[in-house]
Amino acid sequence: MIEVQDLSRQFGELEAVKGVSFEVAEGEVFGFLGPNGAGKTTTINMLCTLLRPSGGKATVDGFDVVSQRSDVRGSIGLVFQQTTLDEALTAEQNLRFHAYAYGVPGDVRERRLRELLTMVELWDRRSARVRTFSGGMKRRLEIARGLLHHPRVLFLDEPTLGLDPQTRRRIWDYLGELRGRENLTIFLTTHYMDEAEHCNRIAVIDHGEIVALDTPGSLKTAVGGDLITITTTDGQAAATEIRERYRLEAAVADGTVSFQVPAGEAFLPDFVRGFGQPLEAIGLRRPTLEDVFLHLTGHEIRDRADAGNGALAAAGGRSR
Repeated sequence: MIEVQDLSRQFGELEAVKGVSFEVAEGEVFGFLGPNGAGKTTTINMLCTLLRPSGGKATVDGFDVVSQRSDVRGSIGLVFQQTTLDEALTAEQNLRFHAYAYGVPGDVRERRLRELLTMVELWDRRSARVRTFSGGMKRRLEIARGLLHHPRVLFLDEPTLGLDPQTRRRIWDYLGELRGRENLTIFLTTHYMDEAEHCNRIAVIDHGEIVALDTPGSLKTAVGGDLITITTTDGQAAATEIRERYRLEAAVADGTVSFQVPAGEAFLPDFVRGFGQPLEAIGLRRPTLEDVFLHLTGHEIRDRADAGNGALAAAGGRSR
């Protein structure tokens, strides 16, 4: 459904996207995971024909994003980071305007409008002006609008940014229902780890480059195993025993010893029975996508928020 080959984009001296390549299958939920300033929004803008690539090639639904822009636009729905609704109009009027712009036939328009507003729980508020809506309601309306013309691909740029966890879960319930019913392909950008877990595959992007691409499970497995932490009366002695007896790397910080092992639950029983140091506390944690990002880039995804905002300013507000 999406094919990208060596796609790049420059803003003067700043190279926001550096020759990325990937493919997205029909019906797949594909995610770009990275901090602000990593190149996520710039990539999505090129795929949606809002920004011309500096180099490389991309097709969406078989249409070239440079030479067949109108065909691409007819095949996609798009939900931006910032709201683009007309807040002086009602929810229903916003959707009708979109339907007219895309030439949706009248009988299809009315059926689809009611179906989508009901799904996102806004049918009872269809006659209310958008300026009276909460942030979550606006986001749900934008998703309904993006789906009104039966797109083949739905692009979501930070779709739940700033929303509370409950609203974020509900939005993903709606998207999951639609994806199953209409074989919708979803391409999203996010820096929320829990949101990335909804994806079939994730491309980890940093400094404009894809540094890894795989399923969430495979990415976490590649980090190196489950993380075990122990507290003892002598952390250094405990770390030494772990290194010498189990041939594992162990680190000591603030009296807590941490190390990684494959299949931690199976490792722990024998470890507890045979360990030579008195154990005061023990913990087991499976790798997270935050661990994946740290492992791949050397920094946490939150560490680059300020740097990303600086890059955005340098690019005139056009690159995220």
